[in-house]
Amino acid sequence: MTESPDGGSERVPSRDRRRFPGISSRSYEHPADRSALVALRKLSGFDTVFKTLSGLLPERSLRLLFLSDSVRVSEQQFTHLNDMLRDACYILDLEKVPPMYVNQDPQPNAMCIGLDEPIIVVTTGLVELLDEEEMRAVIGHEVGHALSGHAVYRTLLLFLTKFALRVAWIPLGNVAVMAIVTALREWFRKSELSADRAGLLVGQDVQASMRGLMKLAGGNHLHEMNVDAFLAQAEEYESGGDLRDSVLKILNVLPRSHPFTTVRAAELKKWAASRDYQRIMDGHYPRRDEDKDASVSGSFRDSASHYADSVRHSKDPLMGLVRDIAGGAGDLGGKLRDTVFRSGSRPGESGNGADGADGANGSGGSGPAGK
Repeated sequence: MTESPDGGSERVPSRDRRRFPGISSRSYEHPADRSALVALRKLSGFDTVFKTLSGLLPERSLRLLFLSDSVRVSEQQFTHLNDMLRDACYILDLEKVPPMYVNQDPQPNAMCIGLDEPIIVVTTGLVELLDEEEMRAVIGHEVGHALSGHAVYRTLLLFLTKFALRVAWIPLGNVAVMAIVTALREWFRKSELSADRAGLLVGQDVQASMRGLMKLAGGNHLHEMNVDAFLAQAEEYESGGDLRDSVLKILNVLPRSHPFTTVRAAELKKWAASRDYQRIMDGHYPRRDEDKDASVSGSFRDSASHYADSVRHSKDPLMGLVRDIAGGAGDLGGKLRDTVFRSGSRPGESGNGADGADGANGSGGSGPAGK
């Protein structure tokens, strides 16, 4: 801790970490997240609409709830978390330190919510699960949400999710609300990848970030886990199976607000090895005072380029089919048939009629599903 010019004390990181004065959240935001946020920031009257909407949202109730039934982090309570929070804000140059609460809940979780001002909430399950450097990355993750303005949309998502349950009895009412919720969840999953990057910028320890994600998946059993094996799971998840598995992956992720943990780890590891990350660490990054000049079309081009690159390099069978369609594959029907039934058994050949495709899944199946 050092003395500030006015005679007060200023919190600084407990070890030598790079600081990023004036850094814009555009520096670390996932392309899909960034394009959506830049477009929203450019919308005339967008802030006014949300402030009007804030009267309908239970934000004041949430603040009172955490104030009355959780422990507020301060210099007197959870002082180590308070130091980490101030460090994170110092590193990312977030001028106003958001209030943070510890909530009694065995489920490891953290969130950043609020419309007017963000608040950060971490559960006791998370505090007890992570070591100091792992926790530092999580707090940096939440401060990244605050710097990006994600708290607003997170609060809206929480409200709409509860609202959807209330209007479920109205014909088509729930369908309309859930369509919005589904779109918000898709955006929020990308925003989680952005915040993971912010957590790495704060902690500046990729191994700690990896350990934290592994613990979220497998609990406090690091002696039983291995980073390389954990990342190999993400590779197997992406490339394994057939078209049916690709569809199941989509259905599995739709109701989630967060990407799967192995996927997050693989994405973060890839970004940590990228030129973009190194440029930020070298001090070359967009500044906040340049945000007003950010190009919406440029952000959308980056987003489109990212998705095109993802499709081009993806090992998922469905993405392979998309590439074939885009490339004008001649025998599309044959490719589709071979992809779905690549275990070697076609419909009708197994002797089970229409269920022949499932014959490869029996105990004697030699295809991927039989393993």
